[in-house]
Amino acid sequence: MALNVVMMGPPGAGKGTQAEHFARERKLPKISTGDILRDASKAETPLGRAAKATMEQGKLVDDATMIGIVRERLLQPDAMQGFVLDGFPRTISQARALDAIMTERDGGPLIVVDIVVPERDLVRRLAERRICSGCGANVDPFDVSDPAQRCRRCGGQLVQRSDDNEDVVLNRLKVYERDTRPLVDYYKDRPTFRIVNGAQTPERVAQELAALVDSAAAEAEPRRAPRLPRMDNRMESQL
Repeated sequence: MALNVVMMGPPGAGKGTQAEHFARERKLPKISTGDILRDASKAETPLGRAAKATMEQGKLVDDATMIGIVRERLLQPDAMQGFVLDGFPRTISQARALDAIMTERDGGPLIVVDIVVPERDLVRRLAERRICSGCGANVDPFDVSDPAQRCRRCGGQLVQRSDDNEDVVLNRLKVYERDTRPLVDYYKDRPTFRIVNGAQTPERVAQELAALVDSAAAEAEPRRAPRLPRMDNRMESQL
């Protein structure tokens, strides 16, 4: 059965880091909206050209275009045995479209993981977060940079993001709560929905997340009918 995982979580919860780590451990493609938008715009497909034109105007890509691009990506051969989706869905209409895509794929259930962290911890984490001024990568707890504050990937200087000050962070968290609460309500009653305590070390979060995903996958497996004992010839002759 394919392992199809959606990672949810507010800014600072470590969602991207955990998605990347889990995908690497399970040898699944990590699919983020940022990556597929960039790939689509380079590919010059009709959807890619529409997304590129929108982004060049500084606007958000509309639901219909985003859904189409995600659908194209999830139907590619490398995703048919499973995937880790980061950054999609963001709206109820996108969630419903993803359900339709999963039906079209016929490749196992969707496991939704919500990484929950108290607001005070999120504010602290975002204030301490660093990104690479060269390649733009976030500092990854699973790939710790050296004490000189240099990016291990490219050697660039690590700096604070301009939108990681406390006032901006608090506003981003309010927006996330407002926009994401309907999604949590949409998924929460499903047997494959799991909540992960993100207020732990990254290693502990990864362990808990993996265990919960495995439990959801096991619960989603179709139950096989018990095999009836075979009757021997003497029993058959008496019927």
